[in-house]
Amino acid sequence: MNWSTASALATGAGTLVLAIATFASVRSANRAARVAEQALLVGVRPLLVTSRLNDPEQKIFFQEGKVHRVEGGRGTAEVDNGNVYLTMSLRNAGQGVAVLHGWRFDSGRGPQNSVRPDPDSFRHQQRDILIAPGDIGFWQAAFRDAADPQYDQAITAIKSNDVLLIDVLYGDQEGGQRAMTRMTLQRADETHPWMASAVRHWNVDRPDPR
Repeated sequence: MNWSTASALATGAGTLVLAIATFASVRSANRAARVAEQALLVGVRPLLVTSRLNDPEQKIFFQEGKVHRVEGGRGTAEVDNGNVYLTMSLRNAGQGVAVLHGWRFDSGRGPQNSVRPDPDSFRHQQRDILIAPGDIGFWQAAFRDAADPQYDQAITAIKSNDVLLIDVLYGDQEGGQRAMTRMTLQRADETHPWMASAVRHWNVDRPDPR
């Protein structure tokens, strides 16, 4: 082997080692960037649950001037002057601001309780509702149109003290990390308040943890 060949082989080996080191460095940097991105997203990720029973009472106003007083861990469901009014006291257990986007209504018990709803099936909130991280807030909605397909269902469920299912669609203040939380409102009879519970969570913009 002459010096020219040996020099070429040494140069090639050095280049290969450098390429491997560069690849490992880039891969490590990409991994670190992904970890940093995940940490950033967690820092602005909301998570809605029902509020605690000892949380303060909240006053919730409707456009007709109707006012509902909602205690912690509870909600309201009322039929008045042909309108159906629904509210719920919530708490943001996440680290980011929760921006409420929409809601779905159903009633009764059954296998539909575990079915992930279609995000496109949600009704839009008619007002902007934001809940700060670690703080309490509320959800509200109403049925005012007797021609609404769920209008009669809602009235029947409320008058019969059936279980009310409320799916809330929300996300972070940047418009991402959307999630859905299924809540229930139920009471034993007309003398008892509507008790609120969070029963299931789904992610929309990222895989579910289960």
